[in-house]
Amino acid sequence: MLSQLDLNLLVVLDTVLGERSVARAARRLHVTPSAISNSLARLRSALGDPLVTRKGAGVVPTPRAAALAPTLTRLLGELQRAVHPDAFDPRTTTREIALAVADAGQLARLPRIVEVMAREMPHARLRVVGIDTLVSSTGLAGDIDVALVGTDDRAPGIHALPVYAERAVLVARRGRSDLRGRVTKAQLGALRHVEIQVAPGRGFRGLAPLYARAGIARDIAVVVPSFLAAAAIVAASDLVATLPTSLVTALGERLGLVPVSVNAPRITTEIKLAWHERTHDDPALRAFRDLIVRTLRDRRRRHA
Repeated sequence: MLSQLDLNLLVVLDTVLGERSVARAARRLHVTPSAISNSLARLRSALGDPLVTRKGAGVVPTPRAAALAPTLTRLLGELQRAVHPDAFDPRTTTREIALAVADAGQLARLPRIVEVMAREMPHARLRVVGIDTLVSSTGLAGDIDVALVGTDDRAPGIHALPVYAERAVLVARRGRSDLRGRVTKAQLGALRHVEIQVAPGRGFRGLAPLYARAGIARDIAVVVPSFLAAAAIVAASDLVATLPTSLVTALGERLGLVPVSVNAPRITTEIKLAWHERTHDDPALRAFRDLIVRTLRDRRRRHA
């Protein structure tokens, strides 16, 4: 019976499911790990389900716990706001927030996010993972709270908000005499490329549509999982790659990369802030999402 269930046990379960770790849940609730384990044992007995199982240093939910998690988070959040409408304070929160972003964004955008977060949420902790982790794990429905993505494959329960546009640029190593000035269609067709796939099926579209419209089949020499690896390979070879302009601005001079002038319109990718319905009303994550939007949109205006 619900009336016989200790509400504190549900708070423990919600925290464990959010943190995916008994130890982190204990730190967040300011109790010992054994207290968390005892609470989970009582809940297992009351609900007749294991709820979580160990995996490595953390835990993963059972199907029943995973199905319960979004409703539990939402209801506890509503109860928290009803009882303590002003309880959340970004200046004092010690929440750990998980953000997924590609390595180009980690280089060009993440430092500014961390700078603003240190000022507005000084005691919170940010855990950053790559897009490959987002794809290979339970993603936004699991232990990743927010993601910066450039794809449109929105799954059920996912919210997405455009925050900035990332322009694509074709680059080569500095000093290549054959690529000076605006290159011809024949020159484009003769180039060999480094392709970037930050996760299975998630490549950077870049200039590929322009090649297709021109009837040019790109010659892919190497496929790598990161923009930084592609940039390093281009800097040391006669290969070319299509990279985000923000990364080229940050590293191009140091690595000796130069844009290749292509007679074509600019190609941009709309980067979106994405999150799951399970975290939609979480006050800490709402504050963090607002921080990202303000930070990246302000940056876009400054560089317009």
